[in-house]
Amino acid sequence: MNTASGNTVKVLLIEDNPIHVGLVKTLLAESKSPVFQLQFAGTLQAGLNQLDAASVDMVLLDLTLPDSEDLDTFIRVRSFAPAIPIVIVTSLDDIKLAAKAVEAGAQDYLVKTQLSRTSLIRSIRYAIERTRVRDAEWDSPMFRLAQRQFLKAAQFMGLDDNIRQRLLFPQRTLVVTLPFRRDHYTEVETVFGYRVQHILTMGPTKGGIRYHQDVSLGEVSALAMWMSWKCALVHLPFGGAKGGVRIDPTGLTSHELQRLTRRFATEISPIIGPEKDIPAPDMGTNERVMAWIMDTYSQEKGYTVPAVVTGKPLVLGGARGRNEATGRGVVYLIQEAAKHLKMNLSECTAVVQGFGNVGSHAALFLSELGVKLIGVSDATTGIYNRHGLSMPSLLEYVAKNRFLEGYPEGDQISNEELLELKCDILVPAALQNQITAENADRIQCKLLAEGANGPTTLEADEVLNEKGVFILPDILANAGGVTVSYFEWVQDTQNYMWTLEEVNQRLKSILKDAFHRTLNRAQKNQFDMRTAAMIEGVERVSQAKLARGLYP
Repeated sequence: MNTASGNTVKVLLIEDNPIHVGLVKTLLAESKSPVFQLQFAGTLQAGLNQLDAASVDMVLLDLTLPDSEDLDTFIRVRSFAPAIPIVIVTSLDDIKLAAKAVEAGAQDYLVKTQLSRTSLIRSIRYAIERTRVRDAEWDSPMFRLAQRQFLKAAQFMGLDDNIRQRLLFPQRTLVVTLPFRRDHYTEVETVFGYRVQHILTMGPTKGGIRYHQDVSLGEVSALAMWMSWKCALVHLPFGGAKGGVRIDPTGLTSHELQRLTRRFATEISPIIGPEKDIPAPDMGTNERVMAWIMDTYSQEKGYTVPAVVTGKPLVLGGARGRNEATGRGVVYLIQEAAKHLKMNLSECTAVVQGFGNVGSHAALFLSELGVKLIGVSDATTGIYNRHGLSMPSLLEYVAKNRFLEGYPEGDQISNEELLELKCDILVPAALQNQITAENADRIQCKLLAEGANGPTTLEADEVLNEKGVFILPDILANAGGVTVSYFEWVQDTQNYMWTLEEVNQRLKSILKDAFHRTLNRAQKNQFDMRTAAMIEGVERVSQAKLARGLYP
């Protein structure tokens, strides 16, 4: 859902009948994912006042109110808040009027006497989805950031304008709407899915699939663009791709998740394949999801095709070390940066934002190197202990409780406070746009290693560089995942598997080479590390495009 706070949807109900208010309140309270925050107003003017005073994701509107009636009620709300989706809540005798409101721009209408939890929540979700598709698919903060980073690098390197214009947008985009059945067999959900291929010049495209309620075309396009530069930077024979489904996977049962995945795999199957585009896990997906995609694709082909995805279980052709590869790669690069900065890691402190796959493995490997971990966080809370946190204890607690909230061996702090802790190494491994112009001057680390994609804005970059913070940019710092995915693809196509030692040795060698090429370019041309890394990647893509020429 397109919401202001992830899994929370803020709904304003403008309704003067307390019985209907109570009914809506009861039905929305039954939902666990998403969680609804319901506000209500008994008159139109009170509703407009609330729209003016507070952030609202959507409006449920009765057309007959003490101070307004009929279509004029909708028109006044629509004029006051043109970007907010509106669903009409009507009586049986007003259905024709409600239909006229839909013709005038309302997203849907619901009959009060026929309200159920399923119909109400589905109508709200679809209203928000349709508004988002109409207004904001390309208008993503991540996509704007990705384009700005690219344009900055293009300006410094004097990139040919024809190539610059060509690389600003993805080469191929597939947007699908797909249905899947809930466990209550009569309930069918329709969601939006995406697969974006940024560059087809370098070979097959490569990139993860994420399941998250904020996935959009712009976000997926940004991630595909970053993947292009990432693959080129570490000299992998891939173009960048990314995919996703806009849904909260935590609200699905295992059976629902499998049905959703198999339907999504079927929808994108025409453009994926070992020689076309190879998906991998990302936020909200894992090796089990990859196994379902592989099986669905293989069933359609009539034979087993292990190389269609990476990040699979070992028994299906997965690579040893793939699960922890991104976090391990972050730490390999921290080791190289520490040598350059003459930092003794055994005397350093670290803070890791995000305790998912990347963050937890990065924290674990840093601890094994003797780094004192003083802060970690996840979506629920941050944990701080200046004396150091125990990784075995943290992992055990999360295994039992799923989240860090309530962890007893430290002080609970916010994610914002966690980022501003004084430390030697900061690893943002959660979401994008975490370090901005607003908090960059309060960041107190010496080394910033970006485990997440796009955690730092360009404005924050300037502040951090002026402060002397050494940045390992995302397209370098988190390249370990796609590198070991490449190893898995190679092994699957050759039917020859490598040992964990071989995987880690080759991973370290590739990342070390990319680090020193980036560092040398930064020092030689007096660039910051992000610009140097971007130019390394963009230059390789540009050379490939020029070598292939233009068809026809």
